[in-house]
Amino acid sequence: MADKTYLAWPFFEPRHAALEQALDAWAARHVADQHGADVDASCRQLVRQLGDAGWLQHAIAGEGGSIDTRAICLIRETLARHNGLADFAFAMQGLGSGAISLFGSAANRDAYLPRVSRGEAIAAFALSEPQAGSDVAAMQCAAVRDGGHYVLNGEKTWISNGGIADFYVVFARTGEAPGARGISAFIVDADTPGLEIAERINVIAPHPLARLRFSDCRVPAGQRLGEAGQGFKVAMATLDVFRTSVAAAALGFARRALDEALARSTQRQMFGQVLADFQLTQAKLAQMATSIDAAALLTYRAAWQRDQGRKVTREAAMAKMQATESAQQVIDAALQMFGGLGVVSEQPVERLYREIRALRIYEGATEVQQLIIARELLRENNSKEA
Repeated sequence: MADKTYLAWPFFEPRHAALEQALDAWAARHVADQHGADVDASCRQLVRQLGDAGWLQHAIAGEGGSIDTRAICLIRETLARHNGLADFAFAMQGLGSGAISLFGSAANRDAYLPRVSRGEAIAAFALSEPQAGSDVAAMQCAAVRDGGHYVLNGEKTWISNGGIADFYVVFARTGEAPGARGISAFIVDADTPGLEIAERINVIAPHPLARLRFSDCRVPAGQRLGEAGQGFKVAMATLDVFRTSVAAAALGFARRALDEALARSTQRQMFGQVLADFQLTQAKLAQMATSIDAAALLTYRAAWQRDQGRKVTREAAMAKMQATESAQQVIDAALQMFGGLGVVSEQPVERLYREIRALRIYEGATEVQQLIIARELLRENNSKEA
């Protein structure tokens, strides 16, 4: 049973504890350890289940980015503890539709957000390219204005929900200015002529993932999000809402790993005693628990600050970096306690080991978070000296 004492921290209100308890009970009944062989079908089913149960309402940001960040983090942590694909399904509905909530017209919001919230439409966020991941300014996918449409050409890759999404929020260079200032964002329906799934990508933790190709893909100008050339602003505002929740997902994985380690170490017989009787094991358990609490404090500090309307660029980067890196260490330690059983396919700790690795990369790799933190520190220091 995962530790729940953190719900009494001053970051939270009583409604947050009630939300976590209700979701924990629901997830235990409906999605715990569901891992079908058909990942696409499983993901579609999970999106619909989450929508039918009302959980996706929390993933949809309102105008101006109004969202309960602490709630979305608690939901991701809880789902990740039960089922990594359920967490993925929830998160992508939020990330994939976030730009529409923040920058879409009333017509855009009405057309897409209710269906996303009900789990009737699957969303995707298409930013990365083969040569432009964290370096958004290197983007090559282009959109040229042609009367009442834009014509898109280029590729996107590492696109979560690629191949099963009903629509994609796509970022393309429109040329208003050099670098990141000349990018715009568009809603592209999956059945738009000129959009094709160029490749399905298989990764160590099975999720729907694809490379997209745009060939003279015509998109109505009304599907542009925000003003022309504001795409970088759209992308960063969307990521700002959801980056802290990546840390929360890592927390969920780490808490599940600690639970598994505690159960294993108190039951596994070795040399006339159980594994937990060894001081080496006790020291490792202590390290695991401490690193989880440290990451949780950073994560929910960032979530609380954002809910207070404060800037969280540095705090979110710290949380994302610390939570994902420490979760990797916690899960590795848990797997070690299982010995050979830990590397058996589909064992809980084996699944966690595969799930956590991607979190250290997507939505900004650890090294990128370090650059963000240092940049913010230097900016603050320079402003004090000026």
